[in-house]
Amino acid sequence: MSGWRISGGEVLARGGFGPAMLALAGGRVAAEPPPAGRGFDASGAWVLPGIVDIHGDAHERSLQPRPGVGFPPGFALRDTATQLLACGITTAYLGVTLSWEPGLRSLSMFRALLAAARPAVPDIRVHLRFEADNLDAMPDALAAVAAGEVALLGYNDHTPGIAKKVSDPAQLAKYAGRGGVSNAEFAAMVEAALAHRPAVPAAREALARAARAAGIPMLSHDETSLEQRALFRALGAAICEFPLTEEVAADARAQGEHVVMGAPNVVRGGSHLGWASAAPLAERGLVSVLASDYHWPALFEAPFVMLRRGVLDLAAAWALVSANPAEALGLTDRGALAPGLRGDALVVSGGAEAPRLEAVFVAGDLAWLAPEGARRLG
Repeated sequence: MSGWRISGGEVLARGGFGPAMLALAGGRVAAEPPPAGRGFDASGAWVLPGIVDIHGDAHERSLQPRPGVGFPPGFALRDTATQLLACGITTAYLGVTLSWEPGLRSLSMFRALLAAARPAVPDIRVHLRFEADNLDAMPDALAAVAAGEVALLGYNDHTPGIAKKVSDPAQLAKYAGRGGVSNAEFAAMVEAALAHRPAVPAAREALARAARAAGIPMLSHDETSLEQRALFRALGAAICEFPLTEEVAADARAQGEHVVMGAPNVVRGGSHLGWASAAPLAERGLVSVLASDYHWPALFEAPFVMLRRGVLDLAAAWALVSANPAEALGLTDRGALAPGLRGDALVVSGGAEAPRLEAVFVAGDLAWLAPEGARRLG
């Protein structure tokens, strides 16, 4: 049986962190090294579980790097896979927004992304971010959930916020440019979407029924009040994503629910929108999961930022991007390095001060190697 022996490094395993050899065989972490396995020298490096990203939508820049400039979904997903691996993300839930907006977040793009060939590695899944007022797309959303094409359902409600912004000509031009329509056409689309608002509660109920029948997790997004958290909790959304108040985060954690915030928030030292700072909330236990959000590299860097802050140890900091998101998503086969689990592992040199990704193993195979990492191959 082929496989790998990753030796000489310090391994973050369920039993603790210290010098150990990690064996990979048959796509999983093995109790013993495979007799015909290859060697990887992790001397002076850390061996960590692969990163699980619950929400990343940076693939949109591969689809549309600038307004009016687009690339085919298959090509964009290949580029996305390369970027994900280079950031240590071994399981990625792409935040695919299904909105009434034209272009990048449209129904036609949703269909094209589902139909596009997906790279074998890393493990790329669809996190459907359904925009509340997009009732015309309900048949497609329900069908995709029932067909197993969606792995996570998120409830978005950006329309009221967009409606406020488009009174500003500059903001209107930004949204219209992203959608590839005129300012007047986009303004009319906003009004048409808002007209669907009375039917939103029933649509959410239908989506929730479909998600429960399919056995996929659900999350709420941008909640502002305890009333909103209670509403989505009643639907079955047991993950609270990007809460806008500390009160909502505290309520979710008190109920044993995972709370997600963005890794860019941690790396930048605060939210780009002026909301709560994620790092101190994570240190207090109010944030349990970090997501890449709009920037893949931030998810690799964030745990090391947390370590440098001096409150969390390596196990607690790394759990924010591995064990905790895996638990939130119901992925019992990953998020840790233990015999029988998927062989998703990273080799990282440089410690907390200057972390450098050397190698990425996905399902027991070497999937990405830094140029300097080649010297470590046995």
